[in-house]
Amino acid sequence: MNRLSLTQAFIFLLRRDLTLVFRNRGELANPLLFFILVITLFPLAIGAIPELLARIAPGIIWVAALLAAMLSLDSIFRSDFDDGSLEQLLLSAHPMPVLVLAKVCAHWLVTGLPLLIMAPVLAEMLGMASEAQGILLLTILIGTPVLSLIGAIGVALTIGLRKGGIILSLLVLPLYVPVLIFAASAIENAALGLDVSAQINMLLAFLFLALSLSPWATAAALKMSMS
Repeated sequence: MNRLSLTQAFIFLLRRDLTLVFRNRGELANPLLFFILVITLFPLAIGAIPELLARIAPGIIWVAALLAAMLSLDSIFRSDFDDGSLEQLLLSAHPMPVLVLAKVCAHWLVTGLPLLIMAPVLAEMLGMASEAQGILLLTILIGTPVLSLIGAIGVALTIGLRKGGIILSLLVLPLYVPVLIFAASAIENAALGLDVSAQINMLLAFLFLALSLSPWATAAALKMSMS
């Protein structure tokens, strides 16, 4: 099998998943609407106090992003499991980790990218310092792919369970916490004019580690779940 055929398989699967999502616009809109709704409810709940909102804005935005990503995790493999195409992917001559990576990329484009685009507007609404908004975008750009990659492992392990959503949350939430901590810390430090290189480097390390391990772990979990 040559490299071109593998590249074509990756692009074909990525395009297929994006086409399916755009045919069902609800899957595209739900995570973004949830993200916006959670953030806009905070000022109503705690009061429109600019200083308080600006101070807790990094945590609010990142908790909302984390929950929005979790909301759509099941869609990574669910449609393939329901229509039987997941079995065909497992029987494919192409390396399964590469196909998994294509599906994770599609998930990020549908969930992470809209959050990245919408985050500056919501940050401005919460009164986040302009110095911190660039770091906010950087943490979302680095951190949300990590959420998708980790979530893919959890989905693969629970794909065959009836009530897998609860178990999925229990599996992935503890693994999401370090990303949340370092991302929020980077934004807070940026707002205070402090150095953020340590937090950004940790997020990059999480991303490289997830890229190195997640596709293979997800492929193995899928084979185990489908056996």
